[in-house]
Amino acid sequence: MSTTTTAHTPESEGPGRPARLIHNEATTEIPVHLLFRDEPEPVPVPLRPAVVGRRESTGEQPRLRRPAPAKPRPAPQVEADLAERPARVLPGAAGVLAGGCGAAGCLATSWWAGVLPPIAVEALRLPATAGAGLGPAQWAAYAGAGALGLFGFGGLARGRTGRAWVLGLFGRYRGTVRRTGLLWVNPLLLRRRVDVRLRHWRSEVMPAADTNGVAARVVVLVVWRVRDTARAVLAVDDHEGYLRECVEAALARVPVEMPGAARAGTDAAADALTRLVAADAAPVGLEVFSVRPVRTEYAPEVAAAMQRRRIAALDARQRSSMLTSVVDSVEDTVTRLTVRGLVELDDYERKSLVRDLTVAFCAGRTESGS
Repeated sequence: MSTTTTAHTPESEGPGRPARLIHNEATTEIPVHLLFRDEPEPVPVPLRPAVVGRRESTGEQPRLRRPAPAKPRPAPQVEADLAERPARVLPGAAGVLAGGCGAAGCLATSWWAGVLPPIAVEALRLPATAGAGLGPAQWAAYAGAGALGLFGFGGLARGRTGRAWVLGLFGRYRGTVRRTGLLWVNPLLLRRRVDVRLRHWRSEVMPAADTNGVAARVVVLVVWRVRDTARAVLAVDDHEGYLRECVEAALARVPVEMPGAARAGTDAAADALTRLVAADAAPVGLEVFSVRPVRTEYAPEVAAAMQRRRIAALDARQRSSMLTSVVDSVEDTVTRLTVRGLVELDDYERKSLVRDLTVAFCAGRTESGS
């Protein structure tokens, strides 16, 4: 890349003083006297797309250098294959039947070994036997019947409406049970109960900011439910704590409206909070329906100052409204007196009348307002 210096005479410097210019094949010409000026810095202006000058002797047209678009905030990711699926369970009758067979097997083995009490033999109307004693065969029969009874009765479970069980075996997800009634679930599986009903959570006081950036405190009401039990239980350590953190993060990004604001602004803030929290909670299986502030107030360190500011604004609006009303009344009175010919006033008398009427009306409005 080569750089050359040429001499030109700008009109602002007069005809007898040449100006030196610096230019090369990649930049436009820059006057040297503009590079070393002792002038105050200009007022900053909003950034605009930069114009890249054309290269000399190439015929290239100027083009805009547009800023790169902002990258969207990445959403949290979980395992793609982690999704809720129904678990394999049996009706409760199967567990009762298996448990009953195990108990009957233990009873029969005791009668076979001759260790069943005579009272039980008579009650069950079993034939009397001398008994073979407790040998290896009897102990094996005891073990089999006992295992069958424990396996049958130990797997019995009661499914309830609005509750679900997430089943796992040795750290692996085995399915979710949403059925109700008496069920039989493999007793070797680890069960985690999850509430899948529609729930609402009223938060504690959380830090926030209003539209002017002033520190505030807010209490929000969140309506949500667990949509995917597998992700809600296995993708995060505590899905309720995760939802709480999502609400705090959304409050840090969305300004809240203080009491007395327009309803449209309050609804807009609630919609923005709902969208942000729903987007963050969806990957972990939570469905958020609404996030709405129910109580907002300024932080204690700024509450007194903001209260004085609000009172001053209300007082200023009230005085402005009263002054407008007084001016309208004075104008209407003077116009009527003049148009109807009741009085003839020159400029001095008109000004005096306006002053007296203004004082009288202001005094009357003040007394009526107090």
